[in-house]
Amino acid sequence: MKAFIVDHYGKKGSLRAGEVPEPELRDDEVLVQVHAAGVNLLDSKIRNGEFKLILPYRTPFVLGHDVAGVVTRVGPRVKQFKPGDEVYSRADDFRIGTFAEFVAVKEGSLAIKPKNITMEEAAAIPLVGLTVWQALVEKAKLRKGQKVFIQAGSGGVGTFAIQLAKHLGATVATTTSAGNVALVKNLGADVIVDYKKDDFEKILRDYDVVLNSQDGKTLEKSLRVLKPGGKLISISGPPDPAFAEEINAPWFVKQVMRILSFGIRKKAKRRNVSFSFLFMKASGSQLRQITALIESGAIRPVVDKVFPFASTNDAMAYVESGRAKGKVVIKVR
Repeated sequence: MKAFIVDHYGKKGSLRAGEVPEPELRDDEVLVQVHAAGVNLLDSKIRNGEFKLILPYRTPFVLGHDVAGVVTRVGPRVKQFKPGDEVYSRADDFRIGTFAEFVAVKEGSLAIKPKNITMEEAAAIPLVGLTVWQALVEKAKLRKGQKVFIQAGSGGVGTFAIQLAKHLGATVATTTSAGNVALVKNLGADVIVDYKKDDFEKILRDYDVVLNSQDGKTLEKSLRVLKPGGKLISISGPPDPAFAEEINAPWFVKQVMRILSFGIRKKAKRRNVSFSFLFMKASGSQLRQITALIESGAIRPVVDKVFPFASTNDAMAYVESGRAKGKVVIKVR
C-alpha cells in the first residue's frame, strides 16, 4: 500500500512517499481503508523527534493519527464493527499510521462516523475532539456558569474547544488575530482578545479554567488570569510527574519530567491554582459522545484546507505555518 514514512527524525526531513506492507491485524483490531486523514501539529513534533522521550518510535514508521474511512476486515475478537461500516478514530500510540491507504485500529479506539458530515470533516475531529473532551470534561469538570480561557481560538483545538465549552454552559474567552474575530465569535466566544494588539493577562480576571496550547511564557501568564482554586491545563507541556506515573515512565524519564515542570508547579502552588499536563488518549467511547454532539448540531467541524494524498508534505508544512483556521485534512481516497 502507499504511505508517507518517517525515515529519520529531524525538522528538515520531509516524509517519504513509498510502498509498505498492509498492517497486520491483531485479534482486537479493525482494518480501516483510509478515506481521509487529519493532520496535527503532533505529527510534526513526532517527525522532529520532540516526543522521543514519551513516544520512542523506531524508524522507519508511517505517520498520522486521525482517520476516517471504511472497515474492510475485523479481528476475531471484534464485536462492534463489521466490513462496510463508516468509522473514525484517533489511532493509538505505537499503532499510528493514518497517512496510508490502510490502518489497523483497536476496536476500543474506534467509533461509527457521524452521519451528517463528510469523511474529510470526520477526519478533522478525533485528536482535537478527544484532547478537548479530556481537558474540559474529564480534567477540568467544566460546568455551567464557569469561565474558561481557550488560547488560539481559530486553531484546530481552539475551534472545537470553544464549541464544547459553550455547550457545557461556560463563558468563553479566547485569543486570535483581527482577521479571525468573526470565526471565533460565530463559534460562541464571548470575550475575544486580539493577541497582536492586547495582552490577555491585562484583560482577563478570575477565570476557573485555562486551556494552554502555547509556549512557556504564555503558560506563566495564564496563571495570573485564574482565580484561587482555578485549573491550568496545558497540552503543550511541560509534562508533569502525574503524567509520568500515568504512562508508567522509566525512573530517569520521571525525574526529567519532574525537573521540567518544577518551575510552573511551584508558581501554581504559590497562587493556589493547579497545573496539569494533558497528552490525550485514544477512546472510542468518548468519540461516540462527541458523535452525538455533532449529529445534534451542537458542534460542527471547522476544516480550513483539504490536500490530495500526494501533497501530504505540503499539508504538514501548512499546519506548521500556524496559519490554519481549524483543521487541515488529507484526502486519501
